[in-house]
Amino acid sequence: MHNKTIAELSRSLQQGDFSSEELTRHFLARIESLDGALNSFITVSAERALSQAKQADQRLAKGENGPLIGIPLAQKDIFCTDGVKTSCGSKMLDNFIAPYNATSVEKLNVAGTVMLGKTNMDEFAMGSSNETSFYGAVKNPWNTDTVPGGSSGGSAAAVAARLIPCATGTDTGGSIRQPAALCGITGLKPTYGRVSRYGMIAFASSLDQGGPLTRTAEDAAMLLGAMAGFDERDSTSIDTPVPDYCAELDRDLKGLKIGLPKEYFGEGLDSGIGDAVHGAMDEYKKMGAEIIDISLPNTHLAVPAYYVVAPAECSSNLSRFDGVRFGYRCENPKDLEDLYKRSRGEAFGAEVKRRIMIGAYVLSSGYYDAYYLKAQKVRRLISGDFKQAFEKVDVIMGPTSPTPAFKIGEKADDPITMYLSDIYTIAVNLAGLPGMSIPAGFANNMPAGLQIIGNYFAEAKLLNVAHKFQQVTDFHTKTPDAFK
Repeated sequence: MHNKTIAELSRSLQQGDFSSEELTRHFLARIESLDGALNSFITVSAERALSQAKQADQRLAKGENGPLIGIPLAQKDIFCTDGVKTSCGSKMLDNFIAPYNATSVEKLNVAGTVMLGKTNMDEFAMGSSNETSFYGAVKNPWNTDTVPGGSSGGSAAAVAARLIPCATGTDTGGSIRQPAALCGITGLKPTYGRVSRYGMIAFASSLDQGGPLTRTAEDAAMLLGAMAGFDERDSTSIDTPVPDYCAELDRDLKGLKIGLPKEYFGEGLDSGIGDAVHGAMDEYKKMGAEIIDISLPNTHLAVPAYYVVAPAECSSNLSRFDGVRFGYRCENPKDLEDLYKRSRGEAFGAEVKRRIMIGAYVLSSGYYDAYYLKAQKVRRLISGDFKQAFEKVDVIMGPTSPTPAFKIGEKADDPITMYLSDIYTIAVNLAGLPGMSIPAGFANNMPAGLQIIGNYFAEAKLLNVAHKFQQVTDFHTKTPDAFK
């Protein structure tokens, strides 16, 4: 059962080949027996999952045919889940039981999904390797000596190891796409505002966006269809209709114009990753697509701009964690100042502290214009690059990550090198565009990801382009040997 896609599982459930309860027990057993090698889960909610599975079976027995009824999944531990711990991978929220559901969780519950648990992640989503989690590093199922990427590494590793059919993630600078690439699965970051951020613990409010991590583009279309939509509780949510993402999956690609940015193929790109991307271009040519060389001249400014904007917003968002209302509180504080200092000092990890301090600095009097305001101007330049490119091409393609998965600990003491892991993904968030990563081969025996970037609200186009590629290749069907 664990080798079936969501689409295949849905058909089997509708036909009565097995029940949602049987399916749920199967995946819970896999998590129990196999996740010790990965550390991909923070919380397993078995009792709740079995209750939801029984409810799904009742709906199926009544003849309901929703595509996600009875499908097991996991939620990244950044989404609030009523009555279940929501830790955000942190010591600060290790004792926090959310009193409500995030909108994405709510929507997926209504669709009939079964939540098996909450997946591990970098602390407060700050990291590119899933090594900053309070609960320990997540391991890549293709090689457990390597990282799965971050911050949605737990979700990506669990899907890649077939511990779950699908999971949610969040993407602030590549945190869905980069782990999807490193783990050999499909990950989609929607247009900013497409999926509600209500109940998703904020890191950088103008960049964060939730989305699906799945095995295939078809599965991603099914999951996104349930997650997307306007939410009046989220001021950044955009009120625009949600299309049927599955309806256009099989559209012919003849005449498709693919832009290949020269800036994505320079120094720092692993040759094996480059070969995988160029191999993918050959497949698209066979399907009738046209490859056009383009330039995104401000790409080199994306990382420095991001690491001003994101820390500035995180320093503001994380100020709510003060030891007063919820979360960790130090013992026996002398006064209010001592409570603030020691609660934050004891509960925040090194990377979170680093970003809070950078953010506070760039927002401070005398430095705001020099750093934060300038970074926002650069952001406009980056958006302008994409706008010009989409006047010539339908989609933009390139590598998702410059290298395959690296060894655990290899970059832990070098933040700058770690930040460069997201060099190809960050610009998409700064511009608010949709982007996705799909498996495109292997480099050094580890998965290589192809990134596909679209214009605003072009998720259906991205899913169509990805699905057609997956119909003529089998990279997305590969499973790590230890988890078959």
